[in-house]
Amino acid sequence: MTENSIVTISLNLRFGLADDKEHSWDLRKERHHEFFEKYRPDFIVFQEANTFQAEFLKEIYKDYGCIGVREPAPEYWQHLLIFFKKDYLLIKEDRFFLSVTPDIPSRQPGSKWPRQCTIGTFDVHGKMLIVVNTHFDFTSPVQEKSAQIILGRLKEGYEGHPVILMGDFNANMESPCHDAFTGGRGGFKSAFKKPGQGTFHGFTGRATGDQIDWIMHRGGLTLEESLVIEESCSGGCLSDHFPILARFRFQ
Repeated sequence: MTENSIVTISLNLRFGLADDKEHSWDLRKERHHEFFEKYRPDFIVFQEANTFQAEFLKEIYKDYGCIGVREPAPEYWQHLLIFFKKDYLLIKEDRFFLSVTPDIPSRQPGSKWPRQCTIGTFDVHGKMLIVVNTHFDFTSPVQEKSAQIILGRLKEGYEGHPVILMGDFNANMESPCHDAFTGGRGGFKSAFKKPGQGTFHGFTGRATGDQIDWIMHRGGLTLEESLVIEESCSGGCLSDHFPILARFRFQ
């Protein structure tokens, strides 16, 4: 690792209330210990985290802060978590919905679920860094609108600072929502080259489609490395998605 490097990881956790039988949360959660010991990222974000999963992860990442938890939350709620090394100062947390009323629990017309976004503003040894975690719904028009909502939010007090955007976008890298982020208004660069590498595997360990989990960046960051982490932990899968990793350095 070079000086000033920032290692980021994103993983759709697969919500723990799902009836996944031999792949249930209770049978795979201990694998996260091995994963943490191997990678120890600066920032790791999770999608689809039920509250009991968030509490378990807080025990593993005990030297990290965590944002993105809705309190109180319904039992079924899926949090969008950002864990960060406590060496870094949290300046601001922003959690909102990808809807026309982003500060009220809600969803877009056409969206199956009330999708969200979590933004953290951090002081990383004297340098400002914005970290974004999100999870998009399934149809292209809803996804494109969600991208525009996030881009609009980033214009409200986040301009001029480096941004790392991560999440499960349920879309491939040729999609309109990917173009919305990388186009003129968005200004993001993908950490992965098109067409990407499949990230959903349905607990098989073999990708079944396109890369739908992304890491993107803009403003004062240089990409050093990116990869889809396909190896198992303790003989099994962490989730039905592969984790993705990107390493950056400040310019």
